[in-house]
Amino acid sequence: AMEAGPRPGPRICEGDCAVLKRDDVFKAVPVLRRRKIIFEKQWFYLDNAIGHIYGTTFEVTSGGNLQPKQEVEETTTETKEAGTDNRNIVDDGKSQKLTHDDIKALKDKGIKGQEIVQQLIENSTTFRDKTEFAQDKYIKKKRKKYEAVITIVKPSTRILSTMYYAREPGKINHLRYDTLAQMLTLGNVHAGNKMIVMETCAGLVLGAVMERMGGYGSIIQMYPGGGPVRAATSCFGFPKLFFNNLHEFPLSKVDSLLSGTFSTETLPSEPEDNALVEEESNGSIDEKQTSIQETEEESITATAMEINQTEEQETMDINAEDVEFKENKEKENKENVREKQRKQWERRKKLIEAAALLREKNADGLIVASKFHPTPLLLSLLEFVAPSRPFVVYCQYKEPLLECYTKLRERGGVINLKLSETWLRNYQVLPDRSHPKLTMSGGGGYLLSGITVLLDKGKSDSSNLEALKMEEPSSKRCKVQDLHC
Repeated sequence: AMEAGPRPGPRICEGDCAVLKRDDVFKAVPVLRRRKIIFEKQWFYLDNAIGHIYGTTFEVTSGGNLQPKQEVEETTTETKEAGTDNRNIVDDGKSQKLTHDDIKALKDKGIKGQEIVQQLIENSTTFRDKTEFAQDKYIKKKRKKYEAVITIVKPSTRILSTMYYAREPGKINHLRYDTLAQMLTLGNVHAGNKMIVMETCAGLVLGAVMERMGGYGSIIQMYPGGGPVRAATSCFGFPKLFFNNLHEFPLSKVDSLLSGTFSTETLPSEPEDNALVEEESNGSIDEKQTSIQETEEESITATAMEINQTEEQETMDINAEDVEFKENKEKENKENVREKQRKQWERRKKLIEAAALLREKNADGLIVASKFHPTPLLLSLLEFVAPSRPFVVYCQYKEPLLECYTKLRERGGVINLKLSETWLRNYQVLPDRSHPKLTMSGGGGYLLSGITVLLDKGKSDSSNLEALKMEEPSSKRCKVQDLHC
């Protein structure tokens, strides 16, 4: 019988999105053949990595080829000679006997990084006077410089949020990874949920929610401007299936949806004077969802007929050799018109679907992380959330959330309102020298979280309230009497 060893993880495939890791530096790259990649002052190709398991560490060899790194036994440190302290060491730049050119010559010969580091140690006049810790530090520093080692890892929320926070925090509104973790927890994100996500964090928050939900449930992404931004979402490498239940809805349409005047006539970022906005169903598209198909076919034939007419008039007065070229052009135009139209219908259909989902007003949670002021956003989006469901709002600054807090308190319909900031401190953990890292994050932003409750809108309707008051005690009385029997 075969031995059941540990199951190998997923393999690196062409077309994947992978993350390169070197110490604490990450970079997301697409896995493509014959594509030069520059990472941490190293250039290489990913061709050789294809087929290996994620998490493999590679060495960059000559010609930019990656080779899986062989596990090398660490040299035992007991024989190492070390000084008692570093006070007599002067950094005058003369302690290293190997010159810059010597090192370059070694590199050109194709000598491995490990050996170069070994030579640097041997040619350092001060190495044996350094303390053991300083020696370790020296070796680590030189290794980083001369040993080109790269690990390829599978993207995940943790890795991508760490990468974005370190590389381009501005793109994710300085949302720190621990704050994002708090959001997912406070928002009770899990499979089967119906979530509303409004973010301007390059799609990172959306990706995190999608990962948590694992393809089960539905997400409606609210977006400002012409369309949703999902740069970070695409880095996760989710299967196609995950996107089936991902809907999007423009923020500009929220008010009209709430007031009941919503129509799909003018879509955001769509030219208003577009000849393709057909005379189909003057704004009554919601009631006539069934007639979409028919009007679609009619409008296509209508535009095609117009094209045919113009085509006939023009072909009468041009030379024969131009005719063919002209016809091809027209064919192209016809295709373009159809394609454009199809896309527009696609968008419109998706918009109607998203609107229908929102109209149910039964979302299981709301997550907001954007550069906009949270108050107006939250007040309108909470309308779509079912009672006793969590909501979380992230903001880089405290003040807008304080204002939001007071507004929500006045409005009612929410309980358990909390404004929080998570505090993060990294530690170096090494024998005899564990301490907080010197560079500590200044701030990871603020979170306002709470739970929705049924907002009593019938306060003015006193008779209704009276009826409720009457009803409750009587039912309780009945139960008490039953007990006596």
